[in-house]
Amino acid sequence: MNNLLLPIPIAHIGIMVARGLYNSNEEYCKYVSSIEALTLSHLLLLSIVFSYQSHHFIPWSTFFWAWLLSVLFSLAGRLCANFTTNKLRQQGTICNPIFVIGFPTDIEKATQLLVQENHYRIIGYLPIYALEKYGVDKIVDEITSSGAVEVFVCSWHKIEQRMFLYWRLRNHGITLNILPLSLEEIVEEKMGAFLSLKSGIPFFKLSPPLIAGLDFRIKRCFDFCLAVLIILVLSPLYLAIALLIKLDSPGSIFYQQTRVGLHGKHFNVWKFRTMVNNADKLQKELENFNEMNDGILFKIKNDPRLTKVGRVLRRYSLDELPQVFNVICGEMSLVGPRPLPLRDIEQLSETQLIRHEVLPGITGLWQTSGRSEITNFKDVLLLDIFYIENWSLWLDLQILLKTIVTVAQKTGAY
Repeated sequence: MNNLLLPIPIAHIGIMVARGLYNSNEEYCKYVSSIEALTLSHLLLLSIVFSYQSHHFIPWSTFFWAWLLSVLFSLAGRLCANFTTNKLRQQGTICNPIFVIGFPTDIEKATQLLVQENHYRIIGYLPIYALEKYGVDKIVDEITSSGAVEVFVCSWHKIEQRMFLYWRLRNHGITLNILPLSLEEIVEEKMGAFLSLKSGIPFFKLSPPLIAGLDFRIKRCFDFCLAVLIILVLSPLYLAIALLIKLDSPGSIFYQQTRVGLHGKHFNVWKFRTMVNNADKLQKELENFNEMNDGILFKIKNDPRLTKVGRVLRRYSLDELPQVFNVICGEMSLVGPRPLPLRDIEQLSETQLIRHEVLPGITGLWQTSGRSEITNFKDVLLLDIFYIENWSLWLDLQILLKTIVTVAQKTGAY
């Protein structure tokens, strides 16, 4: 029986953590949730005792008093913490310093709502047009220097560089909240945020679209297992392609190029060679034939540098298969924004570097939406941001299945 003493508090704390009762918000006030969590942990322990120590007689009253005392002490502690916290907040001691961003009329409405809370202390206001006038970086620097820990934004859908603002605030450890002041705004807010209430005030706390933490580990595990399976199943195809490349033209089987990946880190991406050996040098002579309107990506039809086998590989995207090894090494994901060469990165604006906040992928929404038929990098960026904002394993599976169909139909490939 003594062996159960340590698991008891561990089980209690673990279940309460899972229920979010130790989060740094109003959850500690949810007494009913605390009772439910403690009851669940005691029932779990009760089942374990009767399963593994059924030969010991333990009075039911022991479990009842253990449950009752746990509930009473827990509620008493939370009640004291709640009372003390409210007193300190009324004195302005532990209120979160916040910034409010919005149109002047929205800021006034937001202030009237937020001052009803003891939880916040408004230390600054910013009109929404200041983001475009001065730039996101300058605004975030101003917010950071003020000491604000949270930002409330009204008319979130009116901000053009929404995700760039979110990333900059997140990187400085500042929480972003979206405060819709009308029913229309609540309806317009879609994926990437969840509704919360504080004293009757509805607001959206932007849930991280970043594929990080547990999401990153789940995606990484999915990528690794599927990548290993792909290599095992397609190993004869790898060997056949390597042999055809060697017989078709002089040079190496593989082509490697420095690309920019997660957080701007450089890595070597691997592809089956589809061009002649001096293809990189010849590209400078072909820049005038680039069919991408903004010049950021380099794409031309009937590229004279392609070999005979290379044209077939490009047509069915088989030249990308060696990047599965990049996935196994953790440099890439199966699905994500395509990693760009250094030539293209030099032409990107700072806001467009948002795509480097996630692992680059072998395929993505760009590839399943027409690939080379999309001739504006702005459209590519919009697809990348949509993917990041709405990521899920189901979305990855949809993109992978769609990629197979797109490759089979040779849509937008050359």
